[in-house]
Formats: sequence, C-alpha cells, structure tokens
Amino acid sequence: MSSPKYTVGVRTLCEFTARRGDLDLRFTPSPSAQEGISGHAVVAARRGPGYRSEVPLAGEYRELVVRGRADGYDPATNLLEEVKTHRGDVDAVPERHRRVHLAQAQTYGWLLCREFGLAELRIAVIYFDIGSQVETSIVDTFAASELQHLFEERCASFLAHARGELAHAAERNAALAALRFPHAGFRAGQRDLAEGVYRAARADRCLVAQAPTGIGKTIGTLFPLLKAWQGATLDKIFFLTAKGSGRRLAFDAVERLQPRSGRLALRVVELVAREKACEHRDKACHGDSCPLARGFYDRLPAARAEALNLEKGALDQAALRTLALAHDVCPYYLGQELTRWADVVVADYNHWFDPSAMLFAMALAHEWKVALLIDEAHNLLDRARAMYSAELDRANLRRLRHGSPTPLARAIDRLGRRWSELHASQDKSAHVVLNIPSRFAAALQQAVAASTQHLADHPTRIDPPLLELHFELLRFARLFETFGDHSIFEVTRHADGRGSTLAIRNIVPAPHLRRRFVTARSAVLFSATLTPFAFHRDTLGLPADSAWLDVDSPFDPRQLSIRIARHLSTRQRDREVSLAPLADLMARQFEAAPGNYLAFFSSFEYLERAAACMAERHPDVPTWKQSRGMGTTDRDAFLARFGEDSRGIGFAVLGGTFGEGIDLPGRRLIGAFVATLGLPPPDRLNEHLRQRMQASFGDGYGYAYLFPGIQKVVQAVGRVIRNPTDRGVVHLVDDRFGRADVRRLFPRWWRVEPGPFGAASAEPTGDPAVPRE
Repeated sequence: MSSPKYTVGVRTLCEFTARRGDLDLRFTPSPSAQEGISGHAVVAARRGPGYRSEVPLAGEYRELVVRGRADGYDPATNLLEEVKTHRGDVDAVPERHRRVHLAQAQTYGWLLCREFGLAELRIAVIYFDIGSQVETSIVDTFAASELQHLFEERCASFLAHARGELAHAAERNAALAALRFPHAGFRAGQRDLAEGVYRAARADRCLVAQAPTGIGKTIGTLFPLLKAWQGATLDKIFFLTAKGSGRRLAFDAVERLQPRSGRLALRVVELVAREKACEHRDKACHGDSCPLARGFYDRLPAARAEALNLEKGALDQAALRTLALAHDVCPYYLGQELTRWADVVVADYNHWFDPSAMLFAMALAHEWKVALLIDEAHNLLDRARAMYSAELDRANLRRLRHGSPTPLARAIDRLGRRWSELHASQDKSAHVVLNIPSRFAAALQQAVAASTQHLADHPTRIDPPLLELHFELLRFARLFETFGDHSIFEVTRHADGRGSTLAIRNIVPAPHLRRRFVTARSAVLFSATLTPFAFHRDTLGLPADSAWLDVDSPFDPRQLSIRIARHLSTRQRDREVSLAPLADLMARQFEAAPGNYLAFFSSFEYLERAAACMAERHPDVPTWKQSRGMGTTDRDAFLARFGEDSRGIGFAVLGGTFGEGIDLPGRRLIGAFVATLGLPPPDRLNEHLRQRMQASFGDGYGYAYLFPGIQKVVQAVGRVIRNPTDRGVVHLVDDRFGRADVRRLFPRWWRVEPGPFGAASAEPTGDPAVPRE
C-alpha cells in the first residue's frame, strides 16, 4: 500500500521556503488581479506561433506532489518564462519578491526539464509594466541537474511541514468521522436545519435557511458541515459574520464540539481588521519602522510551527495575539499566514465579499474547495452595497492641489474642471442621479494614472493625505469600470452651494457577489429573517438552483402574544397625533403586566417626541432612551437597565444596535412596542432604487421598501422570546400591520390576537404558500 501524498502548489512551496527578512508593506502600485491577467495575455500575444502558454507541470519528491502552471515556454529558443506584472520603476520591485519569483521560475524549470527530458534550460523572469507595457527580462541558463538540486532542496525544506499536514489531515478526518452532536438531542427544528446543511454541502449547492432565534443555528450549521467534510472533499470552511459577537459564537460552538475523550483535531483561526490587530498604530508596516515587521519572515517559521501544533487548535484574536507577541511577529499577518493551514476560518463578511477580499483571493490562487457559512445573512445585502459603493469629496481634491508636482497638479486640475461641469449643470436639489459623464470618467482615469506614477517615482517620500486620496480615486475608478444598472451615480451639493460630493451607490450587489458564490463549493446563508427567499436570491446573486429551507420554530405560539394597534398610524403625516394614544397604550400594557419592555421607533426625532409625551402623560412609568452615537459604555448601561427585577421601557430606534443581536431572556424583557414598519424614507434615492427594482425584479415597492422594513420588525420582535420558558407580548403599532401583504412576511409561528389587548381566537399569520424544502 502506497503512502499518502501531499500536494503543494509551486507558489506555496516557494513562498514557504524562499521568503526571508522583513515584512514590508510600503506602498507599491500593484496592478489589480484583472490587470495582471491582461498583462500576462499581452506578453503571450507578443510571442511566436510555437509559444506555449499556461503549461501544466507536476513532479514528485518523496511524499510530495508539486503542481503548477508555467506562464510560458518557447521550444524554439528553449526559454521558460515566469511573468510578473508591476507598475513604475522595475528597480523598485522588492528583493524579497524577486527571490520568490526566481524560485518559482527555477521550480517550473526543473518540472519542465523532467517532463521533456531537457539537459539544460534558459529561464527568464519577465517584469511587465502595466502602464508603459514595457518588458524587463532577467535571463539565465541552468543545467537540468542544477535545477533538480534546487527543487529537491526546497522540497526537503518543506517535507517536515508536509508530513505534519498529512498527519493532521488524518487525525482531523478520523475525529470528524467520529464526531457526535454535543447535546442529548436536537432542539425542535434544529435537526431539519442540520440535515438541510448536510445535503447542500454534499450536493455542492447553496442553501438559504430561515431558522428562528433560539434554535441553535451556529451549532446546527457548523456540526453538519463538519460531518460532510470528507464526502464534500472540502479544504476549508469560512464562517462569515456581520459582527464580532457572531465570531465569538462560532468559537463557542467549536468548544462544545470537543469530544469528552480525545480531541477534535480542528485548526480554527479568527481574522479581524488590521486596525484592530495592529500593535503599533503609530508605525508603518515595514522593518525600518515597526519592530514586529523587522525580521518577520525569519521568525515566522517558529511562530507558525507552534500555532499548528497546539493541543487546542482554536486561535481567536486574543490567543493569536499572545502567540504572535511571544515570537515578536505581527499578529495580523501571522493570522493571514495561518489561514493557509487552517481548517476553519472565522471572519467578517468583507474578508470574502469585499472587492479586495483576502480570503477570496487566496481561495482563487490556491484553488481551495471552500464551504461558506454566512451568519445573520439578512445583514449581507446592506453590507455588500457598502462594499461596492464609494464617495469623493471635492474639498479633498482642493487641499491636495497645493504643492503637488506639475504632472499631478495638471491631472487634478483637469479632474476639477470636469467636476465643476457636473456641479454647475445641476439644480439646487440635494441629490441628483446621473449617468456617468464620459469626460469626467476620462479625467478620473488620468488622475489615477498621475497619482500612481507619482507614488511609484517617489516610494520613500509618500505624503499620507496623497496616499489616502489615491486609494479613494482608485476605488472610485475601479467601480466605474464595472458600473451598470446595479449602481447609480450621484452628485450631492453641499449646503453652502460651494462644493459637492460624488458617489457611486450600489443598490443591487448581485453582479459583484455572483462569482463569490460560484467560487465556493457550497454556501449556507442562515438567519431568523430571510423572507421572502426570492428577494435575497435576486439581490445577492445566489445560484439559480439555490435551495430554500424555512425551519419550524421551537416556540409555542402561546408564548408570544402579537397585537396590532389598527387604530394608530405611524406615517410621517400622522406621527404628531399618534403620540398621546401611543403613550397611553404603552402605559396600559405596563400597568397590566409590569416588567421590562423595548419600544422601537423609525427615527431619533420620533423617539424623542414619544419619550417626552410618555414622561408628561405617565411620569410614573420608568423610561430610558437610546441616544445618537452611543459608545460601548453607554450601550452597556442601556442594556443593564433590563434586570431580572427591574421595570420600565427602553426607547430605541428600529434597525439600530438594540434591534438585533442582543439577548435579554426571561424577565429581563417581557414585551415590545414597534411603532414603525421600518420602511426607508421615500426620498429621491430610495425612489430611484424602487424604479430600478421594479425594472429588474417586477416588485419595486417590496424590494426597496417593504421587505427590508418588515425584516427589521421581525428582528426586533425576536428579542422578546429567547428560550422555551419565555413569555411575552408585542404591540405592532400601525394599521398597515393588518394588511395581508405585510402579514405574509411574519414568521409562520406567530399568531395575531384581535384588538389592542386581544382575547378570543388567534389568527394565523404565515403564508402557507411560502416554498419549503
């Protein structure tokens, strides 16, 4: 029986064995991924008719299988080429990068000699300048024996690590095969969720799973995906969250999955934003400035080895920081390195879905088979819209004009003139929606090119404000390149009439996200509020064969009394007259059942007026309010008022920090008042969104207003019932809550009682026609 083999890519092998010295993140104007692909195509097109591109190669060394694709080989001249794209002065390409580039070329060189029986080979590392289209070639001739020696030397250096990875994979797979659900049984509905996730993973499909709060969604999705690991031939699971609390739940689930005897041989690492992981925020990311960057790659092997051999392989942010500082390396970049060798990566949405997402880029580069778990997926639409939107302020352009070198100053002036044309052509409206003017787009591209060239020519004299503006212009320009019906272009005039802000606002991220979902082997989006399914499928760009699962609630409908105040309207025009009867309603409920309540409003203005009315008419009812810009201390103080023995009403804004993600079980919260449908304001921007949604999906009002609004309402109501012993009451304050199109969006287990305080029989709210799998 042959021993197991470990397959490694040429790039990974060379980066592992050839990187030395400092971590150096000083600015280099690197081409985008698409520009890199285009650059490779240009170089290949310049070659003769016998030139071979993307040559697949493979070779073995003991337990290692080394694979990759050489960029090009010309049999006529016996020349192998490794092409690297760059911008600016080729001499500015760092030596640490050149060392890896040459190692890759030499590795491909031996694999090619072995494949074709060559005694020697000419090898060229080609540096192709994206801007000037100029090639710089560094050519040398190697005997096949020398290339073989270098190949075997690198493989030998990597072999101990490869053997460790083979042993880890065997131990992990055995542990997953023996993995058992950590509780005596599944909660009601939890088994349906787990089975749906397992089937989706084995079938390489996307699943949208709506599952009620309290069902145990984190463990109910992670456990079956781990059980499906071997059958789905996965390399990694990416657990993606909208908030840090979601990442903590993921680590808690891994801890609960640990068997009573033995261990769950699972490597789990948490990724956070660089600003949260940085130890020296006053220093730049290179060895001349930061001590944790100095000699980073020299100390990395020891830090990596300790991390990969921990008895307990779960490294959250705190544990990763402790380990990194023990080895004097940067915690953030150690986390990136460990991502290569982790089984489960816990991170924010943006690490996969953002235009510059690291996890997505690594998955493409290394051809990983990835499964996604997307927690609280109802947040993804708004987050993705922000990822594919950008703003530019004219004031920043003016500040940078002074003191800029002549070529850059001319480009800024040209962009400023085109900007002024936009500004002057508009009326006095705050928002004006436009198509992209071609003259402005051309000026923007020229400004990006000028700032890129300036930064490339002066790599050691970079002005931080200029660098910041460069990245703003670059982001804006790249969004221009993909501009379409999924986005709008705005000019917003400043209140003083002297300046303006330009914005690309994404409204349908589906075209941007579609490839992210297709690249993943499978994906599970789960949340308590994902109705209607078609809304999320269409706006997020989910595959056409995505499955839908609406999990039954574990709660008894008798636990939650839903009452609709049909005699009140919270529409903008009716808010003033709604204040007194709303205050009286809340007071009557408080008197009937004293305890803790949350009251949700559409805006801070409405909240303040309702709180003032409540204090005036019912001063004996304790109240406290959410304020604008609440910090962590104030948020904690607000939640601390909801004690087991306290009483009162907390006033909050729907869709804010207290509308989801907080847990107030038992007597800490016994009811809620929702005095809004959560509909976005019908301003010019949202009306344009409605028109686009109508044209694309045939339901502009639902996609732009109703579905996002009721989603917030359901999330807020979900704060009341958190476990099987909770009891509570919710007042939905607005006559529109009684409409059939609104009530179809309520969870199926809700039952609405007639009248403001109800009695008699309950009315079912869910739509039985909602598809289920």
